[in-house]
Amino acid sequence: MPQVYVLEISVVFILGLLFGSFANVCIYRLPQRLSVVFPASHCPTCQTTLRPWQNIPLLSYLCQGGRCTTCYAAIGSRYLLVELGNGLLYLLLYYYYQFTVYGLVLALLTTTLLVVSCIDLVHTIIPDTITLPGIVVGLCASSWLTPVGWQNALVGMLLGGGLFVLIAVLSVVILHREGMGGGDMKLIAMLGAFLGWQAVLVTIFVGAMCGAVIGLSLMWWHRQQRYAAIPFGPFLAFGALCAMLWGERLLTWYTTQAWE
Repeated sequence: MPQVYVLEISVVFILGLLFGSFANVCIYRLPQRLSVVFPASHCPTCQTTLRPWQNIPLLSYLCQGGRCTTCYAAIGSRYLLVELGNGLLYLLLYYYYQFTVYGLVLALLTTTLLVVSCIDLVHTIIPDTITLPGIVVGLCASSWLTPVGWQNALVGMLLGGGLFVLIAVLSVVILHREGMGGGDMKLIAMLGAFLGWQAVLVTIFVGAMCGAVIGLSLMWWHRQQRYAAIPFGPFLAFGALCAMLWGERLLTWYTTQAWE
C-alpha cells in the first residue's frame, strides 16, 4: 500500500476521532442546554477538569480503563463508541469522496447526524439548536460549496419538511394521535437542504423501511403497545447516510424495477 495513501487514511481517521470527541460533548450538553465550549471537558461525576492527555480520543478511554482517574467513576462506553464510529464513518466517506469539499461537508453532516441520533435515542428529542441552524448552513453549502445547487436544496427542504407536515396532519385527523414530531420535520428539512430532493426521497424511503422493520420487531419481542413511541431520528440519519453513499444506485435500481 503506497505511503501517501496510508498517510491520508490515517489523517482522515484521526480527524474522525477528534470530531467524534466533540460530538460526545454535544451529546451530553445540548439536551441540558449547556454551552459546548465552556467549561472545559470534565468528569460529570466529580467535576474534575480533564488534563490534556485525558482528552486524547480513543486512547484516553482505553488507557484509563473506562474510568475517571480521580473518582474512579465509570465512563460510559458511548464515549468510546461515538469516537470510533465517527472515525470509521469518515473513512467510509473518504473512500467515496476523497479529499473534496463535498466530502468535507458530508463528513460534518454525518457527525451532526451521529449527535442527533444519540440524543434522540436517549432523550427522544432533536434539539432545534442543531436543525434550525443546520437548515441555513445546508442551503448555503448547497448554493456555494457543493454540486447540489440552491434550487435542488430548496426543493429538498420544502419537499422533505412538507411531506412530514402532511403526515403529522393526517395522523392527527385520521388516527387522532401525533404521528410525527416537530424535531423530525426540521431534521428532514435540514437533510433536504444539504442533499437535495432526490436524496431526501431516498432518505425517507430507507428510514421508513428500517423504522418499520425494527419497530415491528420490537413490538413482537418486547410485547410493546401498538403505538409505543420509537425515536425516528436515528432511522432518518441512517437513510441519509445511505443516500450519501448509494443514493444514485438506489434510485436507478428503484426506477428500473418500477418500469419492468
